[in-house]
Amino acid sequence: MLNIDKQEAEEGKVMAIFAYIIFLIPFFAAGDNQFVRYHTNQGLVLFLAWLVLTVAGIIIGVIPFIGWILSTILFSAVPLAFVGFAIYGIINVIQLEAKPIPFIGGITLIKSY
Repeated sequence: MLNIDKQEAEEGKVMAIFAYIIFLIPFFAAGDNQFVRYHTNQGLVLFLAWLVLTVAGIIIGVIPFIGWILSTILFSAVPLAFVGFAIYGIINVIQLEAKPIPFIGGITLIKSY
């Protein structure tokens, strides 16, 4: 968990929420706000994980029968997990916390300090 200044977090709260909805907006507008940059990183990692799993589902889907079943499971589970993790991230923003998303939150693509 990143140690964030509460005043800085309060100032960037709205932009940090956008990080889980459309990460590109806070990516360009975050400036030097560590709180927003941290949550933008989390939103970006979440989006890329969704993208990778979606592509994997498409590739697996070309395999007859077993691939169709696995692909259907992926296409059902991935959006639910994506929404759940995004809600988890938004709750962290509202509570002014910088906790990583489970499983993938430890990946850093955008430096927040």
